[in-house]
Amino acid sequence: MSAKRKTAVVAGGAGFIGAHLCRRLIAEGMRVVCLDSLVTSGLQALRGLRRDPRFDFLRFDINRPFKLPGKFGYFFHLACPASPKAYMRLPLLTLRTGSLGTMNCLEAASAAGARFILASTSEVYGDPLRHPQREDYFGNVDPVGPRSCYDEAKRFSEAAVAAYRGAGRAEGCIARIFNTYGEGMLVSDGRVVSNMICAAVSGRPLPVNGDGSQTRSFCYIADMVEGILRLALRGVPGPVNLGNPQEVSILKLAGMINRITGNNAGLRFLKASAGDPRKRKPDISLAVKLLGWRPLVTLEEGLENTCGWFKDIQGRGNGAHRT
Repeated sequence: MSAKRKTAVVAGGAGFIGAHLCRRLIAEGMRVVCLDSLVTSGLQALRGLRRDPRFDFLRFDINRPFKLPGKFGYFFHLACPASPKAYMRLPLLTLRTGSLGTMNCLEAASAAGARFILASTSEVYGDPLRHPQREDYFGNVDPVGPRSCYDEAKRFSEAAVAAYRGAGRAEGCIARIFNTYGEGMLVSDGRVVSNMICAAVSGRPLPVNGDGSQTRSFCYIADMVEGILRLALRGVPGPVNLGNPQEVSILKLAGMINRITGNNAGLRFLKASAGDPRKRKPDISLAVKLLGWRPLVTLEEGLENTCGWFKDIQGRGNGAHRT
């Protein structure tokens, strides 16, 4: 590996997936430059990393044009409010980050001759009419719905990567990331796994939006980071789905979490979330073929790890995510 390839920039590196990715890159012997505005994340996620001489943290807004000093070989773009709670609160920032922010990051990668890796999302499929979802499915997205700021921001990001790649301006790779969970999630994240586990470890009924028959596919964080890293190192243009094809209903997920935590408080049914997709399951055939990747951690094992971690931070009285 060349000296340039031994340095990676991670935009959004203080976020849930970003912080795990930074640690994995350091473990692989790389130097990491983490960029984050800390609007939806915190420095707690980087605890321990900031003492490593191979890690640098820069706080600034990627939505403003920027230049990075030094040489680097990879630019991972994970910066964007990612939970419905966050992007519905910050719709304009979400749109700017997916458009202007992505273009600025692509310009920085292009100037450095670095490989650009976009963390896109299964939300580009919207409320899918094809199941499971393959990369050649164009999706069923409401462009003006309650989730549209995030869906369309990521669709724009993908189009920008494709355009830069087509113009010979940047070597771009696109990962379509499905629901990811694990140690290090924010207690205030607002997504289903963290909401349910927080309730369970506190002995409260688990919140279920709607009747709970909607399905999701949950990928453990270590598996997700492995997939992103393989995509980057192999330079597969994509888009490539990264997720766990084990599909479960939200009701089944709630039952698993209550059983693992020993919570007997039951469930609390809430109004269905507006625009919430009914089904979500990745077809990962392309990832298996091109990356030799598939998830190794079962949902049961991953939930046990994650519930244990949430119990630990509850016992310490720490509501922020620590990894």
